Amino acid sequence: METAIRGRLSLSPNTVFNPKPGEKRSLCRGPCINRGVLMAISTTGPSKGGGILEKPVIERTTPGRESEFDLRKSRKIAPPYRVMLHNDNYNKREYVVQVLMKVIPGMTLDNAVNIMQEAHYNGLAVVIICAQADAEEHCMQLRGNGLLSSIEPASGGC
Repeated sequence: METAIRGRLSLSPNTVFNPKPGEKRSLCRGPCINRGVLMAISTTGPSKGGGILEKPVIERTTPGRESEFDLRKSRKIAPPYRVMLHNDNYNKREYVVQVLMKVIPGMTLDNAVNIMQEAHYNGLAVVIICAQADAEEHCMQLRGNGLLSSIEPASGGC
């Protein structure tokens, strides 16, 4: 039996079998979907014939963890929300710019001025697009500083 297996797979007792993807000599019939790594196949018994193949040792590359693709697939992506700034007739423009820079992380002076001007001229401006929890927090901070603010789902994505 060993010679029949060796003849088909060209294995010797001391050979490590590592088939390449798509190779005709693979031990798998059809698509091989095992995520483990085949470590080695050895024979027992005398060196000339009569041996049986031992069960291959399969080692997971990262025990207890699926592939990155499976992790991304299982995570739900929270829909983005827009934080909106509404124009008001009570706050000075300079104060609005200061609050935007204080409340929104990474807000530059130029961006804050542009957002303030858009809200002033159009009545409404998008401050930031982010996850719902962050949008709610930013909105509450803007309101806490006396600005009119709201959030809404962002249909177009981040």
